[in-house]
Amino acid sequence: MITEQTRHSLDGIFTRAVQSRMALHAGDTCEVRPLPRDRDQHHGQEQDSKSMVVLTISSLHFRLLMMFHIDETPETQAYFAGEVEGRCFREVFYETANLCCGAVNQELLKHFPDLGMSTPFTLDSRCAMFLRELDPGFTARYAIVINDTLRLSATLCLCDYATVDFAWDDSAVEEVSGELELF
Repeated sequence: MITEQTRHSLDGIFTRAVQSRMALHAGDTCEVRPLPRDRDQHHGQEQDSKSMVVLTISSLHFRLLMMFHIDETPETQAYFAGEVEGRCFREVFYETANLCCGAVNQELLKHFPDLGMSTPFTLDSRCAMFLRELDPGFTARYAIVINDTLRLSATLCLCDYATVDFAWDDSAVEEVSGELELF
């Protein structure tokens, strides 16, 4: 069982993480807005995108999947890898998505000890239509708009193995950067 308090907390944690990690340059804007909840998760922008970058945070009580749906357009590639000479788009996007997932992980560690986090990997976006096979207790979709022009979407999928209940205090968020995390 996943409480409404937990759903609200995950929404806040994810939104804050995306806004602080996906906007790469000072002065960039990053809008994150929830998309309507649907029983069918394999439509809309996810269907239009070609790739899905997936990361997981796992504990004994739950597994949280974070999926970023991307279309590797020239605009998307230019934003994420354009200024990093000699590095490919996926490499830079993986690092950005990993930073975002790490920010979520740090907040969840305050409530759940012993979390594990995966490295990013890419799946074809059509795999999203099989999310229901995981029997998630909670799924949320988000539109992400950077600088009013670059559009991505994301899906959070929480599979619960026990009751998941916590409250996130958004006023107590510390801004931390540059820490090395060992796995």
